[in-house]
Amino acid sequence: MSELYLLKKAVYEANVRLFKSGLAVLTWGNVSAIDREKGLVVIKPSGVDYAALKPDDMAVVYLDGKVAEGSLRPSSDTPTHLELYAAFKDIGAVVHTHSPYATAFAQAKRPITPFGTTHADCFYGEVPLTRALAPEELGEYEKNTGKAIIEAFSGKDPVSVPAALVASHGPFVWGKSASNAVDNAVTLEEVAKMAYYTLALAPDTTRLEQHILDKHYFRKHGAGAYYGQGEHK
Repeated sequence: MSELYLLKKAVYEANVRLFKSGLAVLTWGNVSAIDREKGLVVIKPSGVDYAALKPDDMAVVYLDGKVAEGSLRPSSDTPTHLELYAAFKDIGAVVHTHSPYATAFAQAKRPITPFGTTHADCFYGEVPLTRALAPEELGEYEKNTGKAIIEAFSGKDPVSVPAALVASHGPFVWGKSASNAVDNAVTLEEVAKMAYYTLALAPDTTRLEQHILDKHYFRKHGAGAYYGQGEHK
């Protein structure tokens, strides 16, 4: 099998997993992945039912958005994905959902504060919220959505916080592979749910202490990580 077909298969499987996880309903949401060496992005086609998808249905686009392969139109969110790939050089895949809890925070226009260690296990700090787009930005809505996410990460590391909330819209999440990006999307939704209930029980809850956040994040990430069995097992 060609490398491109294997990437299409991985993106197909990630999209199906996104649907089966409950993070995407109907035809909402999409997963993409990039082959940086070839300059190609594979992404779910627009508006196609997850149950009807096949690996060969995945759309393939160049980094300028032109279609390289496939008979189906790429996701309408493709320009957002392409902006993120251009700006965040260390990511390999992007996921967009309208998952209920994360989207509730986006609609409430509030970032997700790290209240506990579950958050700290995946996100090294607050999951940021973008600004709202101005009327004059709507002509290139999806492209400017990507630019707003990038703007929200000014001075932040997109690898250690692999997600953002687009104001009034929903989450975009990323990772090193399509599977990893879906993992991060699942984690984000659980973290958002926990934050929602935390605020419902105790609206004045304060942010997790930095030294505890550090401990939980770095025991799973970085050179000193010791959680799990390691890549050699």
